[in-house]
Amino acid sequence: MKSSKPTAKNYCLYLLSRREYSKKELFTKLMQKGFSRAEIEAVLAELTENNWQSDTRFAENYARARLRKGYGTTAIRYELSQKGIDVAEINLNDVLLSVADNWLDLLTQTYCKKYGEIEPLTRQDWAKRTQFLLRRGFSSSQIQQFSKNLRFIHS
Repeated sequence: MKSSKPTAKNYCLYLLSRREYSKKELFTKLMQKGFSRAEIEAVLAELTENNWQSDTRFAENYARARLRKGYGTTAIRYELSQKGIDVAEINLNDVLLSVADNWLDLLTQTYCKKYGEIEPLTRQDWAKRTQFLLRRGFSSSQIQQFSKNLRFIHS
């Protein structure tokens, strides 16, 4: 009688049919299922060779989704590196152009979604809003460029 335990390849194909995964994510999931390291490496090599799994495709899809949610390059690069992606291989600018015209537009969209229209504010309020944008992964230089569009109330 045959065991009903799925093979490593079938399990990966099932996962990949639902969404993209990085190699590191698949490796971790297969290890948790109890497959051997040799079996996992062989399956991942086959999936990559057949283009069923692609770290580049995963990174582009992941970055696109995070950009749409208002995250900047710093956050996205960090998150991708945590998922085992070599961020030097991914051109986030190409991905950005499919979501917004440039980083300033994306930062403005993120700011306006959180705080509404751009209106005059105090330096103290701007400091709090700057922290929000930094946590979202926008660089200091991008935020500084954005602040040139703001007016401050002197108080």
